[in-house]
Amino acid sequence: MRTLLIIIALLSTYLTSSNAFAAKQGIAVDYLLGSDNIQGVRLAYRPYATQLTQIKWLGDVDIYWEVSMNFWEVGADNRHETNYAVAISPVLSKQFATIANKYPLRWEFGIGVSLVEDTRFAGKDIGSHYQFEDRLGLVTDFGENMNQSIALRYMHYSNGGLNTHNPGVDFLNVSYAVYF
Repeated sequence: MRTLLIIIALLSTYLTSSNAFAAKQGIAVDYLLGSDNIQGVRLAYRPYATQLTQIKWLGDVDIYWEVSMNFWEVGADNRHETNYAVAISPVLSKQFATIANKYPLRWEFGIGVSLVEDTRFAGKDIGSHYQFEDRLGLVTDFGENMNQSIALRYMHYSNGGLNTHNPGVDFLNVSYAVYF
């Protein structure tokens, strides 16, 4: 886990510099706590966001794309395993409430694809390097111009039956994002 924290510190220093990205893009840092005592960090870049208007039964829905790098670790310091994944996902979001008449509260949902480095991890054979990345979460915005957010999510990685080995990996996720 120390390695992951060092990587987070270095990348967050770079990513939060004022010239890192153009306006209306975002970056996020997530802490992951997974099944089988897996811990991890997820670094994400959100290059594009827009709004889909007047969707039947939902009304206006926000959508953003997210590209991420996941670092997973399991086990004690003297005997641990690491694994890495890259993912891309479209994410739909819809405001359903307001906290303190100021902060929008939204649900979010996404299904993306990921490429996992090692198919054997945390005592499991996950069957394939190719996995689906599913998410369901709650998000609220805050800060000046509501340009920051915090999210609580459930995330699931699974090969969707593309292989006979498909135990999946589940995570609870806390995310902090900044938009430029």
